[in-house]
Amino acid sequence: MKYPETKKVLNQLVADLTQMHMVVHQHHWYMRGERFLKLHPYLDHVMDELADQLDQVSERLVTLDGSPVSTLGEIVKMTKIPDEKGNWDETINERYAKIIDGYHYLDKLYEKGIEVSAKEGDDSTNDMLIAFHTAVEKRIWMMSAEIGKAPEIDQ
Repeated sequence: MKYPETKKVLNQLVADLTQMHMVVHQHHWYMRGERFLKLHPYLDHVMDELADQLDQVSERLVTLDGSPVSTLGEIVKMTKIPDEKGNWDETINERYAKIIDGYHYLDKLYEKGIEVSAKEGDDSTNDMLIAFHTAVEKRIWMMSAEIGKAPEIDQ
């Protein structure tokens, strides 16, 4: 079997990108506050970006003769991004901080995928993961700046 470790990371990304999309969607629905009109539509763009990454990662996995996880049960079992019930009691900054935490996790997972795909010689997957890693770092920076914090990517 070619690229076994790369396929594992890609499948983990499928689970975690799916969960991250749901986390962002939940905060999108439950958001209230003075910046709502600006930040609610912004999260639509964030979800679009996550959905695009999910689709491309899944399609790359299929291209490599892998089988992406595709049921809610599989996603719940595999994801490392925390799940919690929606509530109305969080500030916009608290919501963004939770989303940023999820992005920090994705940042590290993309780094692992870049390392593994390079080691296994899968240049095409490596190239895709580098591009997504760069996008995730930019999203961390932008969302962190919105809540008055540094991105803390190098920690």
